[in-house]
Amino acid sequence: MTPTPKPTIAEIEPYRPGKSQAHGVARVIKLSANENALGCSPAARRAFVEAASSLHLYPDSRAAKLREALAARHDIASERIVLGAGSDEIFSLACQAYLSPGDVMVQPRFAFAAWAIAARAAGAHVVSAPEREYAVDVDAMLACVDARTRMVFVANPASPTGTSIPFADIERLHAGLPEHVILILDGAYAEFADFDAACYWRLAGAPNVILTRTFSKLYGLATLRVGWGYCPKPVADALNRIRLPFNVSAPAQAAAIAALEDAAFTARSIEHAKAGRARLAATLTEMGFVALPATANFVTLRVPDAFRLSAADINRGLAERGVLVRALDNYGMPDCLRVTVGDDVAMSAFDAALRSLLGA
Repeated sequence: MTPTPKPTIAEIEPYRPGKSQAHGVARVIKLSANENALGCSPAARRAFVEAASSLHLYPDSRAAKLREALAARHDIASERIVLGAGSDEIFSLACQAYLSPGDVMVQPRFAFAAWAIAARAAGAHVVSAPEREYAVDVDAMLACVDARTRMVFVANPASPTGTSIPFADIERLHAGLPEHVILILDGAYAEFADFDAACYWRLAGAPNVILTRTFSKLYGLATLRVGWGYCPKPVADALNRIRLPFNVSAPAQAAAIAALEDAAFTARSIEHAKAGRARLAATLTEMGFVALPATANFVTLRVPDAFRLSAADINRGLAERGVLVRALDNYGMPDCLRVTVGDDVAMSAFDAALRSLLGA
């Protein structure tokens, strides 16, 4: 006999991040990971550097100051906030706490890969509901919920598609779920949406909803891995029982607090993403691609069937020219590519590389 993992572990496809290197290219333009084009707040950078003098000390395991800052920023209860090493860890904690072998997790067809990894690691089965024009179909998701369902994941705006649905539809999804089923609403791109991100808190009073957010996108702190969930108090208590101690470093906590206080930087980031995605979508459409409705800090394009180059051809050709975008074949979207809204230099390089490739 040899050690045998749970059967669902074999169903897990390891997470594939956006490429950061191209063979034979020394310096690349990276538009493959939806990172903040403006970097991060200078105040957050200073706070991180100042925290370096205390690297020999353990961080506050409960991240009390950061939770209080988040509570003040969003007018919510600090004791209901759970901090994670990115929102990915919140997904994992929730699945560990509430899914058992044989349970079912329901998600949209084009779903963030970390959700299924977390669910299958807990022994659960994953059911993917059909989408409508690359957007979440609430009725299709509810139709997938059965007696074994214990959790439902949805993101709004969504990744990898970049589409979103009216928040009233998210509320309808929640209203259609049995009370024992947890709805996890991933708000990684919430602030970039065309609707007011404050509407997320309309579900905060529900006993079966976990709202998740991240400091990786809007705040530009992707390398520090800071995410958080807002949960009912009993759920927060359950997640904190299995959350590993010291999971968010002291420099990361300090930088996150400073980032929350820099309203000017976040406003510039939102404005840049919204203006940039509109320009990028228009350019892609003019070139003959189908730009999915963009509501985050990226645009997902679909290569029409009649196009003379495939998505794989374009992905490879751009990489050869030093521009990296995200292929989506592992998401079941082999004819699509995802392009982050970069800074002006990066977008000019992308435009020139794509026109060179099409011209060739």
